[in-house]
Amino acid sequence: MNLFRRTFTRRAKQAMSHEILPEDVFLDSQNLSKLNIEQMEGHLERPLGKHIFYIVLFGCFLLITLFTYRLFSMQIINEKVYSEKADKNHLKTIPLFALRGTISDRNGKLLAWNMLATSSIDIPKRVYIKEGGFSHLLGYVSYPRKDDSGIFWQDEYIGKDGLEKQYQTVLQGLSGERIIAINALHQIEAENVIAPPMSGQNITTTIDKDVQAKLYERIVELAHKASFTGGAGVIMDVHTGAILAITSYPEYDNSIMTNANTDEEKAQVRKNLVDKRHVFLNRAIGGLFTPGSTVKPFIAIAALMEGVITPEKNIYSSGQLVIKNKYGGPDTIFKDWKAHGYTDMRKALEESSDEYFYQVGGGYQDQAGLGIDRINKYATMFGFGTTTGIDLPGEEYGVVPSQAWKKKVFNEDWLVGNTYHTAIGQYGFQLTPLELVRAVAVIANGGELVTPHVLEGITTKNALLSLKEKDLKVIREGMRLVVHGDGGTGKALDIYGVTIAAKSGTAELGVSKQLVNSWISGYFPYENPRYAFVVIMEKGDRHNPFGAVFAAKETIEWMRDNTEYTK
Repeated sequence: MNLFRRTFTRRAKQAMSHEILPEDVFLDSQNLSKLNIEQMEGHLERPLGKHIFYIVLFGCFLLITLFTYRLFSMQIINEKVYSEKADKNHLKTIPLFALRGTISDRNGKLLAWNMLATSSIDIPKRVYIKEGGFSHLLGYVSYPRKDDSGIFWQDEYIGKDGLEKQYQTVLQGLSGERIIAINALHQIEAENVIAPPMSGQNITTTIDKDVQAKLYERIVELAHKASFTGGAGVIMDVHTGAILAITSYPEYDNSIMTNANTDEEKAQVRKNLVDKRHVFLNRAIGGLFTPGSTVKPFIAIAALMEGVITPEKNIYSSGQLVIKNKYGGPDTIFKDWKAHGYTDMRKALEESSDEYFYQVGGGYQDQAGLGIDRINKYATMFGFGTTTGIDLPGEEYGVVPSQAWKKKVFNEDWLVGNTYHTAIGQYGFQLTPLELVRAVAVIANGGELVTPHVLEGITTKNALLSLKEKDLKVIREGMRLVVHGDGGTGKALDIYGVTIAAKSGTAELGVSKQLVNSWISGYFPYENPRYAFVVIMEKGDRHNPFGAVFAAKETIEWMRDNTEYTK
């Protein structure tokens, strides 16, 4: 009875505590024949085999070994490599871009400058003068560039044209460095400048901003008025070669080329690249044009120096020079633009007689001619057919026809008719406006071939040519008559308050000769020369009454009223 009571009490407590006693388990497992499998009666867990234990143990050992080796490799063998990577992840170098040097005109007026960055990691913006006529002179820049990860693969400004390219090493300065510490959350913990940037040098040019802007304005207006496709102009100090103004039309927008951000601006850049007007061509130094009658003063000097003719000898101009065909065929006729009658050298320059220079250049009947070899000799002496050495990129040089040139280009022998056309600046003759303005300066300054330049303060070399003052005097007087004489072809330049000597030129283009290049060249003041000038207007209608002389006239009148250069 007592045993039953104790057993009952123990089971009641067990039920309340949910505890399974060992004897309950053993009790169920003994009666194997009456097991209820659905109630999991009689199932006993068997111990794992030793081979399982060893497999697990081996796996754990292998993992610990690999982890230990990897840790040893990182901490001991490759410690330096991973240390540098850790530093790079933690420390980041940011370039501090130097301010590019400014560009100003001779009076200190800014032509190119910088817009300061709004933060230490921004790139200072390059800003250019808004007036037209300066893009080819100044050029543009390419900014520092970085990849998608923020790493700069181009860590400096690069000048792409004009002065920006020519004086890249002077203007660019030296970039600095800033080190910043970044935590695991990519937040800046600290920063320090380890190398401050050094600004580039400022440069001053020989250019007068206002004169250049006015010259460009007059060229553009004339182009629109008379349907010229382009133009260029140069004004240069005849004694030093310092360029007062040098401009080319059409031009590109250097601000857009540098700072194109919007879709519209990027579209304009693409348009510039395919523009058939060749907006990237600096016509003043890289454009090659048939010079026409502007070369006649130099043919005249050559004739005087070689004793081919005297200044006073008259050649009769009937309006055409006829070469009889000795084989009985049709005669060859070389036309003048009008009949000039009896013409000496001064009058031939004044009225631009072609027939006079046909005979002086190639000879006719009893009048000896220079011949193509001597024409070539003197043209080369005046700097034709070679670069001038100006401190701007992209300069080209012209062509002076010769026997060798014709043989190479056409595989033909030279004819006297080729000499006639070369003597009046036609046939294969080509010059840049800069080549011509330098040659005009030789006449004005008494025989020095100067080196044109646009950077103020640089020293250039001049070549002294062996010219006679009495010969130069004849040429100057003839060029003065071009402006002041009754039959002068440049009478539009006979303006009050400025004495100008000049030589005009009209070069016919193409087979039909319906298009022409219009030239005007010269210097002022006549009595005490200071500046030579050249203006060319490209591809205009031959019947158009408005030529390059009008762009030069309006510019010089403005200079007379607003500057001291004409005095």
